[in-house]
Amino acid sequence: MAAVSQNDVYPVKAFGLAARDLSGVFTPFNFSRRATGEHDVQFKVLYCGVCNFDNEMRRNKFGMTKFPYVFGHEIVGVVTEVGCKVQKFKTGDKVGVSFIIDTCRECETCKNELEMYCKKAAATDGFFETSSYGGCSNIMVADKNFVVLWPENLPLDSGAPLLCSGITVYSPMRRYELDKPGIRVGIVGLGGLGHLAIRFAKAFGANVTVISSSLKKKEEALDKFGVDSFLVSNHSEEMEAANGTLDAILDTLPVVHPLDPLFSLLKPLGKLIIVGAPETPFEVAAPSLLQGGKILAGSAAGSMKETQEMVDFAAKHNIVADVEVIPIDYVNTAMDRIEKSDVKYRFVIDIGNTLKSN
Repeated sequence: MAAVSQNDVYPVKAFGLAARDLSGVFTPFNFSRRATGEHDVQFKVLYCGVCNFDNEMRRNKFGMTKFPYVFGHEIVGVVTEVGCKVQKFKTGDKVGVSFIIDTCRECETCKNELEMYCKKAAATDGFFETSSYGGCSNIMVADKNFVVLWPENLPLDSGAPLLCSGITVYSPMRRYELDKPGIRVGIVGLGGLGHLAIRFAKAFGANVTVISSSLKKKEEALDKFGVDSFLVSNHSEEMEAANGTLDAILDTLPVVHPLDPLFSLLKPLGKLIIVGAPETPFEVAAPSLLQGGKILAGSAAGSMKETQEMVDFAAKHNIVADVEVIPIDYVNTAMDRIEKSDVKYRFVIDIGNTLKSN
C-alpha cells in the first residue's frame, strides 16, 4: 500500500529513515510534517526505540503497512515550539510520544479514558488505518493531548522503551489490580516486555515468578532481576508442583504456546492476561477456564493518563529498560538481529547525535 504523500501538504521539512517496499530496508528519506498548530507540540527527536512491531511492519506482516514506512513509536526529545493554546508544555521541556497521536475524543472509549481502543484512533507509525510518519526522524509534531511530560530524573535513552513495552505491562497490572503488595504474579517470557514487567511488579511489591522455556535464563532472572521463583515451562514436575499458587499471570510471549498449563498455575478466580501477539490463534480447553472460574484477558498498551502515570512511577522507582544504544546507520542490522532474538532487551537509536540530513 502506498502512503498519501505529505510533502505537498505540510510545510515543515523533516528527514529520517524509511522502508520503501517489502525488502524492509531502511534508507534516508526526506518528507514534511505539519506546522505547529495552536494545540500542538513540536520537538526535536533525541532517541527512538526499536520494537519488534517495527520489524514486523517493515515486512508488511499485518497487511497494513503503508510505504514509505518511517517507523518509531517510542519517541523522546526536547520541545522546540508549542502552539498558542498549549499550557502544559514549554520550549526546552523533555517529552515523549507513543503510538497514539489522535482519536475521535467523542466515543465511549475515549470518554472513559480508553482511547487506545478508539476505532478512529490515529497512530504514529502504522498501528491503525490512519497513521503518520514515525519517530525515526529528526522532528515530531503531535497534539498536546498525546504527549507526555518526561520526568527530569528519567533517562531518555533507556527510558524510551517504556512508551511501548513499559505501558504494555503497566496498564494491565493496574487495571487487573496486580499492583498490590504480596500479590503472586507470574510473568511468561523474559524479553523486552518480560524484563520490564518484572521491574514494575517488584516495585508494586508483588511476589514474582518467571515462567520460561529456557533454563539458561534462570540465573539471570533470579540474580539480576531478583524474581522470587523460576519455572521451566516444559518441566512437568516443576509446573505441577506450582499448580494453584499464582493470583495472576502476565503472558508476554510473541509466539503461540500452550495456555492450559498456565491456567493450572492459577488460583481460583485467577487471571491470565495476554500482552504478546502471536500470529497463530490460541487454543484453550473449556475446563481450564471453568474449573476455578479463571479469567482469560488481553491488553494493548494504555491510555495517555496511564502513560503519564507510568513514566512518573518509573522515575520514582528507577525503572528503565535494558538497552543497546545504536547509531542511525545500524538500524538495518538491528532489525535483522531482532528477527534472531539477538538483543538484550531493546535497541534504542541515538537520533540526536547520529541522524544527519542527507
